[in-house]
Amino acid sequence: MTRPGFVFSTRLRVRYAEIDGQRIVFNSRYLEYADVAVTDFWDWTGIAAAVPGWADTEFNVRRTEIDYLRPFRLGDTIEAFVRIDRVGTSSLTKRFELVDADTGALHTVITMVSVHVDLASGRPAPLPDAIRAHIAGLPTAA
Repeated sequence: MTRPGFVFSTRLRVRYAEIDGQRIVFNSRYLEYADVAVTDFWDWTGIAAAVPGWADTEFNVRRTEIDYLRPFRLGDTIEAFVRIDRVGTSSLTKRFELVDADTGALHTVITMVSVHVDLASGRPAPLPDAIRAHIAGLPTAA
């Protein structure tokens, strides 16, 4: 499936352990879906092979906003679209749109700000030039 403004997506299936007594996905699980989707996104970008030291690069979530438009249910297939909306001095802002893979209906929008952290000090650190360059070279939606 394609979605305006996105060139990457990955699919997940709602499992029994992810639903609550109302038979809808627990609200906390949506952040897990975003985590799986961004891991697949980084794999898709090829950044691990292109940027030396990527495996030692650390990002901590600073802020997340979730707009729950409609719930997912057991057995639904989710298509998670991911893009980077903004590259700051030490941060990345990512946008996730979780849609029903069968109908294309938008269920959830997540905006997440992650901060690049120096592992030794635990403090924010500027994004390395190699990461900036790799992100700048990623395909963008027409």
